[in-house]
Amino acid sequence: MVRRGQAGTMGTSIFPCLFVILLAGGSPAGCAEDSGSASHGAEGDAEKLVLLNDIADVEAFISGAEVAVVGFFQEPQGAAAAQLRLAAGHIPEVPVGISSSPAVLEHFGVSASTLTLFRRADNDRRDLDVDSENMNAEKMSRFIRMNELRLVTEYNPVTAVGVLHSSLEIHLLLITDKKSPEHPERMHRYRAAAELFEKKILFILVDINLKSNEQVMAYFKLKKSQLPALAIFYTPDEERDVLPLDEFSVERVQDFCNTFLQRIQKKEEEQEKKALNEEL
Repeated sequence: MVRRGQAGTMGTSIFPCLFVILLAGGSPAGCAEDSGSASHGAEGDAEKLVLLNDIADVEAFISGAEVAVVGFFQEPQGAAAAQLRLAAGHIPEVPVGISSSPAVLEHFGVSASTLTLFRRADNDRRDLDVDSENMNAEKMSRFIRMNELRLVTEYNPVTAVGVLHSSLEIHLLLITDKKSPEHPERMHRYRAAAELFEKKILFILVDINLKSNEQVMAYFKLKKSQLPALAIFYTPDEERDVLPLDEFSVERVQDFCNTFLQRIQKKEEEQEKKALNEEL
C-alpha cells in the first residue's frame, strides 16, 4: 500500500485532464521498466545499500539528492532488504539507503517495514508498505519510477502518476522536440530556471516524439510549428497560459512564471475578499 508522507506542504495536486489524456496512450504498469525521469540507467547488478545509522545520516542522505529512497527495515539482512538491493540495481541513478534504527523510524514516523521516497522538487515524500509476501523488487522499482519527481521531470505514462499526486499546484510544461540539436542547451536553461522556482512550480518536460504527448500539445491548442513552447497550468481550476518561444532563455521562463504566479495570487486575494464580504 502506498501512503503519502508527511514531509512538505500537503496540498492536493490534481492534473486530471492531462493524466487521462496520457493514460489513453499508455499504461503505467506496462511502461514502468521503460521510462521515467529525464535520464535513466540500464538494469544493473544488485547494488549495495547505504547503511544509515542515525537521524543525521538519513537527513544528510536525503538532502544530497533530488530523489532519495530509504528502506526502514527492522532486519537489514532480511527478505525485504534483499529485494530492495535488487531494485537498486534496476535504478542505479537513484541513491538507496537502509536504516533499522528505532530512533530513525520514530523520527520519520514510519513502521519497520516501509520504503520511503523523498524528493526535493516538491519537498514531499511517498511511503510504500513492504510488509507483504507479494512484495518484490519489481514492485519496489515501479513505486520508485512512478514517484521520482525531479527538478525537471519528463512526462510519460509512468511519471504521470507522480505528477498527478504532487503537492505543487502549478505545473510548467516545456513542450519540445528532444531530437532537436538545440535540446541540450534548452534543457540546461530550463533546469536553471527550475532551480529558481524550487518547491513552488513543478517543471515538466514534454517530448513530442512520444505519441501520447501529441494529445497534450492538442490540449494546449499548440501546433508543431509553434514549438518549443511553455504551457503553465494551475491544477485547482485548470487556469493556464501558453508561450511559444522563438528565443529560449532563463529570463523568459522566469518572467513567464512570475507573471502567472502574480495572476494566481491576485485571483486568490479576490476570492478571499469576496468570501469575507459574503460572511459580513
